[in-house]
Amino acid sequence: MKDSFQIKAIFPVKPSIIYFAWLDSDKHSEMTGIEADCSTYEGGAFTAHDGYIRGRNVKLIPNTEIVQHWRTTEFSETDEDSEITIHLNEVKEGCELTLTHINIPKGQPDYKQGWVDFYFTPMQAYFKQD
Repeated sequence: MKDSFQIKAIFPVKPSIIYFAWLDSDKHSEMTGIEADCSTYEGGAFTAHDGYIRGRNVKLIPNTEIVQHWRTTEFSETDEDSEITIHLNEVKEGCELTLTHINIPKGQPDYKQGWVDFYFTPMQAYFKQD
């Protein structure tokens, strides 16, 4: 059985801002504080966190949804890619981001905490409104 989880956070910006930042190399690097090389089209490859994460865009619905095949350097060569789905929903406070991560091979690190520590926390600071 593969692992999966879902986490949510609210950011004080419109969904379009997060959508663009997720898929733009410079903005993605700025919002996480770690180098990323992204693509803005379906089928496009990406790397993040100085090459620790790599994958490709599977489905892109502008300002609403991003689906990516996703793996880290800790996956074995025989492990299938996992998949993340990012739903962006406009709410009164800005954007509710729901991240669903599925098909995680057994024995992997705690990616749920990793998403909080290396994405959601720096994103809260990056998108903070003064």
